[in-house]
Parts: sequence; structure tokens; C-alpha cells
Amino acid sequence: MAYVVTESCIRCKYTDCVEVCPVDCFREGPNFLVIDPDECIDCTLCVPECPVSAIFSEDEVPEDQRDFIAVNAELAKAWPVILEKKDALPDAAQWDEVKGKRDQLKR
Repeated sequence: MAYVVTESCIRCKYTDCVEVCPVDCFREGPNFLVIDPDECIDCTLCVPECPVSAIFSEDEVPEDQRDFIAVNAELAKAWPVILEKKDALPDAAQWDEVKGKRDQLKR
């Protein structure tokens, strides 16, 4: 069972999680990260590293975020692997508490 990046990551893209991933399963888009479900080994290392609590085990994704299971699987096939921590987006602090950001996701 893979881990899933959910809506809280949109427009923040903190990459603390990338740094601890032992299998390089994170993929990077313009303003969001996803986890490749075929690469994730369910190690849980990324979960406590996320400053906006955007990462959940697939079976613990909140009901209103369940669509992100499919979003992660879809975008993981299209986006490149990210291997190192990078700076968060310049206005990340303004977005990390915002809810309802699905329309802000850039593919």
C-alpha cells in the first residue's frame, strides 16, 4: 500500500520528504509533488517530514482527499523524479494553511 500526497502540498511543494525517501518515489510537478505508487515501499519516513501534513497511507487518506490516490498515480507517470531537497515555492507560507486548493494544481 503506497503513501499519497494530498491537497495541502499544492502551491507549497516543500521537499523535506524527498530527502528521506530511500527509493526515490517522489515526482515533481510545477507546484505539487506526488508519490509513485509503484515505487513506494511504505516505509513511512516521509510522513513526519512533511511540514503541512500532506502525506497519508493510502488506507488513511481522508475521505475528502481520496481523489488524490488517482492523482498521484496519474501524475507519477508524467512527472520527473525529484532526488534532492529544494527550496519550497516562494509563497509557500501563504498557502500552507489554505484549504480547497485543487483548482490551483498545475499539471
